[in-house]
Amino acid sequence: MNDTDPTQAPNSNETPDLELSVIIPARNEQRSLPACLASILTQSEPGFLLDHQWELIIVNDDSTDNTRNIAAEAAASHAGVHVLDAPKLDLTINGGFTGKNNACWTGAQAACGKYLLFTDADTIHETNDISRSLREADRHQVSLLSYSPRQIVTGFWQHAVMPLIFSELASVYPPKQVNDPTRRLAAANGQFLLVEREAYFAVGGHRAVGKSILEDVALAENIKHGTRTIRFRYAPEALSTHMYRTTSEMVEGWTKNLAILFPKPVALALWRVLDIILFFGLPVAALGLYWLQPWQRSVILLIWVRTLWRFYSRVARSNFPPIDIAISILGVPFFIYLLLRSVSHHRYKKSVTWKERNYNAGS
Repeated sequence: MNDTDPTQAPNSNETPDLELSVIIPARNEQRSLPACLASILTQSEPGFLLDHQWELIIVNDDSTDNTRNIAAEAAASHAGVHVLDAPKLDLTINGGFTGKNNACWTGAQAACGKYLLFTDADTIHETNDISRSLREADRHQVSLLSYSPRQIVTGFWQHAVMPLIFSELASVYPPKQVNDPTRRLAAANGQFLLVEREAYFAVGGHRAVGKSILEDVALAENIKHGTRTIRFRYAPEALSTHMYRTTSEMVEGWTKNLAILFPKPVALALWRVLDIILFFGLPVAALGLYWLQPWQRSVILLIWVRTLWRFYSRVARSNFPPIDIAISILGVPFFIYLLLRSVSHHRYKKSVTWKERNYNAGS
């Protein structure tokens, strides 16, 4: 591994020693990290991983649980696995890094691969998905390839709310436009972000987006707004992720992100309020207004059915199971709450919390 200063970018003209470096930033991930490591270390396609043309770098981000010990055990039992400790997070020294950006940048400095794959500790990788992603990036001649994983959800509110959020994300960041080099729209998912080493360091990598809470999208924008191309798609066949274990984690996570993921979050919340009015107001009007003629009741009920169908069709873009899409109508009030809560923290409180750290969210 390179013995480099984690605050300085390596010489981009250096010839990489390996084909790929997989980098996992990990903070208090003792619940998720073992399964993630197992799924990566059992990648078995002959001619790639078995020939040791890769390395795995786990960056411990000041964890207070057993994360580092789990990583160290993997390094002790597998060649090519390395454990690093991210520098102590100090906004005045590190130029405004968030914790994840600090960890990713640390791993990138030590990486020896031609390609860098940043993936989260809560992901599970299917067999051979990493080697297939390299071939996909080469086939489409892109500098950055990112996958949106299949989402694993638990508890009623995750089943009801997560489809709403991901359907809106599909509307704001349609992959067809993201992948079109003639459009400026860019997006990526930090749970699986494969990028050419040269392109990464040419735009400053995670250091250039160090203050960004939405670092994956910011990095994709930096790469696409040059002369390079990117590719982003839903990839359930490649990996899955369990983003949030509890409802409180989901609230904290989306409070951090929603106000900056959506260009007009307040307007979006108001549209969803209109949904609630239509969902529940139309049948009440049709059945409760005694002076209506039968044909008028029928028209209102037809409008109601059409409204429900349009809602279902929109949420179906989330790629969640039909049962989750169906019950998501009950999650609309919670989604509105998350949108407004995120706006409040970003625009007024100027602070968001994630993994026991407070970040400045002021624009």
